[in-house]
Amino acid sequence: MVFLKYELTYLLISNNVWPEGPEETSNFSFNYILVMMLGELYVVSFVTAIKITIDWMSANKRAAKLERTQLETELRFLRSQISPHFFFNTLNNIYSLSLNKSVKTPETILKLSELMRYLLYETKTNFQCLKKEINCIKNYLDLEKIRYGEKLNVDLKLQGNTENKKIAPMLLIPFIENAFKHGAHKSNKESMIKIELITVEDILYFRICNNRPEPEHLKAFPPEYQKEFHAGGIGIVNVRKRLNLGYNKEDYDLKITEEESEFLVDLKLKLK
Repeated sequence: MVFLKYELTYLLISNNVWPEGPEETSNFSFNYILVMMLGELYVVSFVTAIKITIDWMSANKRAAKLERTQLETELRFLRSQISPHFFFNTLNNIYSLSLNKSVKTPETILKLSELMRYLLYETKTNFQCLKKEINCIKNYLDLEKIRYGEKLNVDLKLQGNTENKKIAPMLLIPFIENAFKHGAHKSNKESMIKIELITVEDILYFRICNNRPEPEHLKAFPPEYQKEFHAGGIGIVNVRKRLNLGYNKEDYDLKITEEESEFLVDLKLKLK
């Protein structure tokens, strides 16, 4: 390219092929070659730097898009982690109610239908109305009450304004499901579950407390149940992941207290 520049300059412009040089010259000298190559090197380096920057920005954009897609996929998966055993047992309960021609059968089917509709159509967005989430919790609790009957005592306390407040869908259900799974499901006695949902401005204070079966009652269950009881539920692990993925660290505070007689979860969450 330096030689081509030399020839074109000499033939088409002037015999002085190096007008910016220290003296007039028409020779294809070493100094001429060196200076021309350095000059072109600056241009090539500048253009290359622009190309590398554009490629880097494009790669970062693709990586960010891929990461966002992966996070959204993981969030959708985590939102779907409500136990299939719950639906299986609920359908069995409905079947039993229908055999006994219970007046509760239509209401139970309706509540299950509303819960399924919420899970299928209302949880696709990253954030959902808090009011709808609470209604989903109520339907879930009503179905569990039918399942456990007099064996279960649920105390639900709602306080504060829930209008125009949003929360990640299905974020609280795993805590409630965990309370049933490791409380009422594994106890031969009456089980107590206390739930508090208190909204103060844009902060949600959520607390759930369930009594744990006494060791002598726990021994009546198979070894795999006992191991699962002490290990805790996968639902809480999923909630931790969802909080990390969907909220800033300063927007939530999750505390889990595990004592001999009760299991307590406290969640302070900034609503959208």
